[in-house]
Amino acid sequence: MSDTQAKILVIEDDPAIRLGLRKSLGFEGFQVVDAADGDRGLEMVFEEKPDLVVLDLMLPRVNGFEICRTIRKHDQTLPIVILSAKGQEMDKVMGLDLGADDYVTKPFSTRELMARIKAALRRSRVSEDAQDVYEFGRVRVDIPGQQLFVGGKPQEVSNREFRLLRYLLANRGRVLSRDQILNKVWGFDYEGTARTIDNFVNKLRQKIEDDPADPRRILTIRGVGYKFAE
Repeated sequence: MSDTQAKILVIEDDPAIRLGLRKSLGFEGFQVVDAADGDRGLEMVFEEKPDLVVLDLMLPRVNGFEICRTIRKHDQTLPIVILSAKGQEMDKVMGLDLGADDYVTKPFSTRELMARIKAALRRSRVSEDAQDVYEFGRVRVDIPGQQLFVGGKPQEVSNREFRLLRYLLANRGRVLSRDQILNKVWGFDYEGTARTIDNFVNKLRQKIEDDPADPRRILTIRGVGYKFAE
């Protein structure tokens, strides 16, 4: 799928912004469909099967947070770019924690939004190339089912932990910088720190490593980031 073949679903209740996005995205070569409220937008996610969703947060009927949560229950890979006038840190964090890939605050630059949409599509194509199931030692990771098993027993894992694990597995053998991990798993606008990643890596190690104090799978590359050992 090239960018010009991608279908973008815009869920936005402001008619002027919706029309502007239709024109801008269409000019860039995207196929565009749109919805003016959350209820219809959620229906179109499943009817239209878009390649990416541009999602406003404050929508009539069903808000953007609920749409994001519902999408992620059914599809872990569909890119979601949140577009909202709400710039508070907690709204941004909540949207990303629910599984959004990126966050753009109104008023926005059309050029910046297009760049973020294209970047999200590129990252999605990389994850599409990943396999569905990974097995190593006593661990089994079911990507479509978003489940982690250790010794045959299911483990509780948050959406963010699973996305981090999936990203590490899809890039196993490669050294990933903390910036790369933050951009992919948390989104470009997230103002987290290296400590954020370290905390999540430690949580994963507690679940998948035989000895979390002496990890053999998720390796720390001092001064750079992490690598999932082949």
